[in-house]
Amino acid sequence: MTSKIFKSILSVALAVLMASLIIITGVLYQYFGTTQESQLRDELSLAAEATQQLGKGYLENLDSDRYRLTWVNADGTVIFDSHADAATMENHADREEIKGALVSGTGSSTRYSSTLTEQTIYESTRLNDGTILRISVSRATALVLVLGMLQPIIIVLVIAIALSAWLAHRMAKRVVEPLNKLNLEKPMENDAYEEISPLLHRIHAQHKEIKSQMNALKRKQDEFEQITGNMKEGLVLLDSVGRIISINPAARTLFGAGITCVGEDFLTIDRKQNMRLALDEARTQGHADFRAKKNGREYQFDLSCIDSDGNNHGMVILAFDITEQINAEKHRQEFTANVSHELKTPLQSIIGSAELMENGIVKEEDVPRFVGHIRKEASRLVFLIDDIIRLSQLDEGAKMPHEDVSLRVLSEEVCETLTDAAKLKDVSLEVTGDDGVINGVRRLLYEGVYNLCDNAIKYNNPGGHVKVSVAEQQGTVKISVSDNGIGIAPEHHDKVFERFYRVDKSHSKQSGGTGLGLSIVKHAVQYHHGKITVESELNRGTTISVLFDTKACTFAHK
Repeated sequence: MTSKIFKSILSVALAVLMASLIIITGVLYQYFGTTQESQLRDELSLAAEATQQLGKGYLENLDSDRYRLTWVNADGTVIFDSHADAATMENHADREEIKGALVSGTGSSTRYSSTLTEQTIYESTRLNDGTILRISVSRATALVLVLGMLQPIIIVLVIAIALSAWLAHRMAKRVVEPLNKLNLEKPMENDAYEEISPLLHRIHAQHKEIKSQMNALKRKQDEFEQITGNMKEGLVLLDSVGRIISINPAARTLFGAGITCVGEDFLTIDRKQNMRLALDEARTQGHADFRAKKNGREYQFDLSCIDSDGNNHGMVILAFDITEQINAEKHRQEFTANVSHELKTPLQSIIGSAELMENGIVKEEDVPRFVGHIRKEASRLVFLIDDIIRLSQLDEGAKMPHEDVSLRVLSEEVCETLTDAAKLKDVSLEVTGDDGVINGVRRLLYEGVYNLCDNAIKYNNPGGHVKVSVAEQQGTVKISVSDNGIGIAPEHHDKVFERFYRVDKSHSKQSGGTGLGLSIVKHAVQYHHGKITVESELNRGTTISVLFDTKACTFAHK
């Protein structure tokens, strides 16, 4: 801007200077020309009067290098010329100034030399005898005058240009300096030219609009970051060339990337072949998905291309942790297979015994034994169905009535119920400890303690004992069921709570177990937000402990 102002001021100054020189030269040239013509006419008047009185002798005695006098007859022949021989001169009848004098008494004309560098002025008058006296003088043209003054003109131009450049630079600096000092962040606080006030008002209005839009954008960005930051799923946004625009914490953890990965190519954090193929497919087909293992877990990756008006503007990558879903599907399949097997075994036994009796193959004295076998297998089937229904209810998370339950009293009721079963196995039962009151579902707690005690009796040795102890400590209640039976090998400790899992299948079949008892215990404990632990050694016994947080139980109920 300074350069433009400088050039503009300098151009104006030069234009004014040149115009002034031209005008002044023209005016002066015209003024002095008019003056010279007036003087020439005065000289002609004097010479004419003297010629009429003294004749040719007067003209011959004149000595002037400046003026030229010519005396011409009315027919145009030259009588006398002060600068040439009259006899050798051509007829002047056709000269403009001569014709004018013959007609009106006076005449004048101006003629240029062949080089246009000299101008000759002619003035003529008619004498009393009809002859014409002409006077002429030569003067330089305006071009010659300018050329003659070229050196001083150049000096003046150089001085003027230098002075104009200095003034233009200074003026441009002074004009631009207030503009350079403008505070565009606070346009209304500037004390500058009044002419730019509308511009400052528009800038102020734009600042307000931009600030409002930036605040709205910041709010949306914060909302987006909060939403994506709390997502369990991994989310990655890519631009049209595959660079990372945004990546949430879940995705950074999944791909092992840092915050600095934003702006980098996505393939720098995941170079796997399946991801490359999925990216290519999404770009061509618009969508792609695949499953892959990462960090020991199973993930579903969904890639969707963002298209608008036929142009690719980027891509969205979503990563879902489907490990639990796959495990649940696997467990469901295993559970279905186990249920089918467990239901099929007693049913086949019942059907086999019934067919033998129906076909009359069973002897009369063996009928009660076969009937007893059918009743036993039917009871086992009923127990199995009851356990499956109970587990289904726990899986569904149905609400159940809560109440304050004393685990000491509950344990005593369980032991009383199992007294006959304990006597058959020659196992003693004992309940000790504190009252241990928690807020929970009495039926679930009863079944949990019952299954623990029932297993402790079934997998015990004759003459063994089962001890149930209840202890209260700082907002927690702990119940432990200990026995000195056959024990559980360490490799089975984490699996005994799985559905239909049996450490010794042959022994479990003999004891009549369904394989769901400890699974029901696990779900009952989880329902009450408790923790269960197993301590066991082969042939030395087992202790299963459950720890309840009384506050957690109350909170879960509310």
